[in-house]
Amino acid sequence: MAQREYYDDILCPLMMKAKAGLLTLMFLDGSHFVMGCDFLGHIYGKTRRFIKTFSGRKRYNVLGALNFVTKKVTTIANDKYITATEVCEMLRKVAAEYAGKAVHIVLDNARYQKCEVVTNLAKELSIVLHYIPPYSPNLNLIERLWKHVKSRLRIKYYDQFGDFTETIDSIIEDTCDGSKALIDKLIGESVQIFDTLIPINGNSFAAEAA
Repeated sequence: MAQREYYDDILCPLMMKAKAGLLTLMFLDGSHFVMGCDFLGHIYGKTRRFIKTFSGRKRYNVLGALNFVTKKVTTIANDKYITATEVCEMLRKVAAEYAGKAVHIVLDNARYQKCEVVTNLAKELSIVLHYIPPYSPNLNLIERLWKHVKSRLRIKYYDQFGDFTETIDSIIEDTCDGSKALIDKLIGESVQIFDTLIPINGNSFAAEAA
């Protein structure tokens, strides 16, 4: 019910206004790309094979803000952590990039994104933050972009961390250029909403019986 209400009352109207050029709608979230862990790939066969992969676990953290209409992604990245400091840096970067425009950002309820320092800065910069309901990553459409990036990473072995991060940056930068047609199909007005899920425990949900 919360997801449906959020979509009907907040998200869908924002999408329509963004497409009409009345405001700038962005989806914000961070993703953590672990080299040598998440992107090993799979080979199926009867013969055992050994596959070369990176031996470390270096992590590339990317905080992204996706423009719903243009599919341009503004990023803040590092190999340490994403904290409220990076979120504030992102807000300033977005405010400068879209100066003079009404900016609305959809994001989740992570503590470092919903703390007082972030909400106060957003008000100072005249950026409106829209927090999605708990357990609703399906409403934050940038999640689809991260899935796309990770699928592209799995097709190659990376020997150097620099090559790994450059590839990630290149895929993200291409979302509003060469890959825009594909990203438009991935990220549009259609949003999957789970109306009938009921909680089983703190981490599990099931479809409600008819």
